[in-house]
Amino acid sequence: MTTTMRVVAIQQHGGVEQMKLDQWPVPVAQANQALVEVKACGLNYMDVFVLHGMPDMPTKMPRIPGGDIAGIVREVGEGVSKDWIGKKVVLFPRFPEGGVLGENGNGGLCEFIAVDQRQLIEIPDGVSFEDAAALPIAYGTSHRMLFTRGRLKKGEKVLILGASGGVGVSCLQFAKMAGAEVYACTSSEEKARKLKELGADHVIDYSENPDFSKAVWAATGKKGVDVAINFTGGDTWIPTQRCMATNGRILTCGSTAGHLCEIDIRFVWFREMDIIGSRAYVPDDIKACLDFVASKQLAPVIDKVLPLEQAAEGVRLLDERRVFGKVIIKI
Repeated sequence: MTTTMRVVAIQQHGGVEQMKLDQWPVPVAQANQALVEVKACGLNYMDVFVLHGMPDMPTKMPRIPGGDIAGIVREVGEGVSKDWIGKKVVLFPRFPEGGVLGENGNGGLCEFIAVDQRQLIEIPDGVSFEDAAALPIAYGTSHRMLFTRGRLKKGEKVLILGASGGVGVSCLQFAKMAGAEVYACTSSEEKARKLKELGADHVIDYSENPDFSKAVWAATGKKGVDVAINFTGGDTWIPTQRCMATNGRILTCGSTAGHLCEIDIRFVWFREMDIIGSRAYVPDDIKACLDFVASKQLAPVIDKVLPLEQAAEGVRLLDERRVFGKVIIKI
């Protein structure tokens, strides 16, 4: 096997010009590790954060980004069953000791990666590498947030902010699978059309309705939504509260527009609403998503499939909010 591999690594915090194609040594599978030949890697907004740098999350450079990784096990270290060799796998993005692939350690924009055997999840028959690489972070997060934490039920009204990104699109798909009525917010006419095609019952365009709460309140007959999904943060929290029905639930798994948010406490007590956090995903969420794809109940929405040489372009599209669904890098 070759001793060097192509990688795309961030050299230092900054713009996409800091993402460079390079040659690195192929890692060696240590004890309890497997060497995976990467076939596809999904990008997430996390990669934008790693590129630009976050004050509260120092990242060692250079860093290979990319947390959603699918490929084939080629070698195993001591303590790992040789039965894994040749199997198609998707990787659980979290390191057993903490942290995430592509942020706290090198990710999947490379030809080979050595990982802890506990991160291996076998891909069922009928699921492509590209589809598998679309699932772990976005679809896994949405699955846990809606079903485990959010207790979504058939017939409920669900509001999704930022509905055209990876998490937003997957929330829409799962909500429709559960039999919910979906109110999706997005930022352009083209994205609104795609959300309708994907099953959204109502679409609110931010560019036409800067205060989305008025449009949502009117569309629900002034009754509000049962569930609101807000991973935007920033200045969207009070408008989200205005959208809620009595006994409603606001679900959050992130804060892409800012961590510090104002809350109008009157809505919390007067409408008896719950604010429910969902940190991420567990392996069972990813396995459930794989099974949905294998059984044809779910088709991950993939906006672009790009070669490794164009990985920086994929991150740029995410940064500029020009993506509907997922960007996959084919290795």
